[in-house]
Amino acid sequence: MTNSLEAPTIPITVDFSGGLEMLFDNQRRYAVSLPATDANGKPANISFLIDHLCRTLMKDPRADLFVLDRHIRPGILVLINDADWELEGEEAYEIQPRDNILFVSTLHGG
Repeated sequence: MTNSLEAPTIPITVDFSGGLEMLFDNQRRYAVSLPATDANGKPANISFLIDHLCRTLMKDPRADLFVLDRHIRPGILVLINDADWELEGEEAYEIQPRDNILFVSTLHGG
């Protein structure tokens, strides 16, 4: 018997560029079904998405190249539907269906 009371999800696209794709199994684009609410029942936002990505999609153990203290690491540009996330409220932005979230590393090391 299947559970007809599955938690609602939000379909979004998440892209990684600038080397970040290495942390996510060398895949640049993911179609993500993000839970619509966090553990506290609040609407899913970018902060929740970042945590979700680290828990479910990140294959590389070096999470510190993506996040520091559960926040996006400095030097990573975040675009929400091609707009800088600073214009959208950064981590507080509430995810909407079919949003496209792009994470781009601006840091190049050797």
